[in-house]
Amino acid sequence: MIRIVPETSSHLAAREALLDASFGPSRFAKTSERLREGRLPAKGLAFTAVDDGRLIGTLRLWNISAGPGRAALLLGPLAVDGRYRSQGLGARLMWHAIGHAQHLGHKAILLVGDAPYYSRFGFSTDLTERLWLPGPVERNRFLGLELVPDGLVGAAGLVNATGELEAVPDFATLLAKAA
Repeated sequence: MIRIVPETSSHLAAREALLDASFGPSRFAKTSERLREGRLPAKGLAFTAVDDGRLIGTLRLWNISAGPGRAALLLGPLAVDGRYRSQGLGARLMWHAIGHAQHLGHKAILLVGDAPYYSRFGFSTDLTERLWLPGPVERNRFLGLELVPDGLVGAAGLVNATGELEAVPDFATLLAKAA
C-alpha cells in the first residue's frame, strides 16, 4: 500500500537516487537549486511516498521570500519512480504538501515547472509577474499559488532563500573522518 509520510534521515539516500534517476546531474544547475543549496526544507514540509517501505516519490517545500518581507515557500523537486508514474502519485504528493502548508499557516507557494501540469493545483504565472529568481528561468514556467486570499498580491522583487541553514561540519571533524 502506498503511503505519504514525513521524510526522515533514513530516506535521504533513496531520495537522492530517485532525483538522480529522474533529473540527472543537470538538476544541480537549475536556478531553483540556488534557493535550496545549503538549506534545510521548511519544517514539517518534506514528504516521501513509500510502497512497502521503499521510497517511490518525494516532494519538499523550502522557505523563501517572494520579494522583500514577503514570506513564501518554494516547491520542488517533485519526483516519482518511473514504475509509479501516471498513477496519480505526483498529484497525491502535491495535494498533501499544499494541505500541510495551508495547515501550518503559509500564505503562498512558488515553483518552476510545467504550467499545464501545475495549473490543476491552482498555480499561475499571473502571481509571479513582478518577481524574479536568482538566475535564468523561462517566465512561462515560473508559477505561484496563493494559499490565502491575496497571499502574493503586491509581491515584487528578487526571490531569496530564507530557510534554516544545513549544519556544516567544522574542519577538524572533516579531517577526523578522512583519517
